[in-house]
Amino acid sequence: MGETLYSSNFQPNPASARDVLAFVLTPVEAFAHAEDPEELEAVTELLGEAKEEAIKRWFSLRDEAAHSLRN
Repeated sequence: MGETLYSSNFQPNPASARDVLAFVLTPVEAFAHAEDPEELEAVTELLGEAKEEAIKRWFSLRDEAAHSLRN
């Protein structure tokens, strides 16, 4: 494993469009070593699923909030 270059205790808010968009738009290379094609491929697959889930969750939370405002 490589050395940690950056660490944060930031907890993204799944109801925040800005947080979800920032995660979705962050390139895979921010999460994996670009020199290692196998690692890059594995991280790409995992992040693809995580990004899809983040978008689905955001839409669900947005719909719940809109519904609660109507009632």
